[in-house]
Amino acid sequence: MENRVEKAVALHKQGYNCAQAVLCAYCDLFGMDGETAFKISEGFGGGIGGMHSGVCGATSAVYMLAGLQGSGGSPEKGLTKAATYARIKELESIFQAENGSTTCRQLIERRKAGEGKSCRELVIYAAGLIERELLGEGK
Repeated sequence: MENRVEKAVALHKQGYNCAQAVLCAYCDLFGMDGETAFKISEGFGGGIGGMHSGVCGATSAVYMLAGLQGSGGSPEKGLTKAATYARIKELESIFQAENGSTTCRQLIERRKAGEGKSCRELVIYAAGLIERELLGEGK
């Protein structure tokens, strides 16, 4: 799956925000087209709307894919949100344990202090998290 990580990095270099880069690199594997992924994730970059006060955009993309993977798609197919929420909490714990936070501003502050990853490195980390935890690569 290394080419998906490389794709996420290439998209980020092209100007996709962190959420778009990660989501668009993997969306087809979860039944979503690239244009929809690009549009729906646009507001999630920069810690939600570029405010840096919310969840890291790369992390948001992981959560979106977990929702696509875990959701039944409608109440008629069964309520799946408890399981999806539990999965996202697990993913959040993994991301936070490795990176010290899931909040954009805190991640930026850690990087400035020489303790954390750059946004591009977080895109790479999020892509790896998708591969390990959602796609089962390397388990």
